[in-house]
Amino acid sequence: MSGAILRVLLRYLAGILVARGLVSAADADTLTTDPDVMIIVETGAGILIGGATEAWYYLAKRFGWPT
Repeated sequence: MSGAILRVLLRYLAGILVARGLVSAADADTLTTDPDVMIIVETGAGILIGGATEAWYYLAKRFGWPT
């Protein structure tokens, strides 16, 4: 997932959190512009996608699905 897509997703997430009053506008600005936060989000997304792929492959082998 590219950094631009993740930045857009973070902006939507920050907007939702601000609208619900869970974070301040200043914190939301930090979420969407801080490069360190982007690195953490990109790494997390990569780990989640890799884990989901491996889990799907494991289930396919276990249940005899075509791979």
